[in-house]
Amino acid sequence: MPQQTPKNPVYRVADLPQNRVTRFDLRPDPETMTEIATSLGLIGLRKLSFKGELSAFGKSDWQLAAHLGASVVQPCVVTLDPVTTRIEADIERLFLAKMPEWSDEEEVEMPENENADTLGSEIDIGLVMQEALALYLPLYPRAEGAELGETVFTEPGKQAMTDQDARPFAGLAALRGKLGDESEN
Repeated sequence: MPQQTPKNPVYRVADLPQNRVTRFDLRPDPETMTEIATSLGLIGLRKLSFKGELSAFGKSDWQLAAHLGASVVQPCVVTLDPVTTRIEADIERLFLAKMPEWSDEEEVEMPENENADTLGSEIDIGLVMQEALALYLPLYPRAEGAELGETVFTEPGKQAMTDQDARPFAGLAALRGKLGDESEN
């Protein structure tokens, strides 16, 4: 059985071996998962695991490659019923000792590697896991069969504008219908 890493593993960069891989297998306890779920606005969080390795990348940079697995429960955006989603994702991060510097006056392009972070004196695996989980959460979870119905509001005595009326070509369709009726006469 693989050895589990501590509750919130933080690796000091100075202590990491340059010539071999450092493996980790993070499986938070129920109390920690409850804290993570609360911080992310989740109803529930189960089976959270983050397993991977840290390795040297060049002379002073570090690369993290890991697999994130989690079952999350979120409220449906329509009904607020619980929606369970399984997340399985491969995560890569590159910790650079020297990040490119940009001046405020120059126009710059976004770097190709959006997974690059600044390398500090420590690499917090627990924080990387939480960030990755937050990025992979469904933005608008929907319960099966949940539909957003049409709600119409208007002043008394006036006809309400519906979603159908707000469509960009609704007026043209009505005009085409009138022209079609006139040509039949």
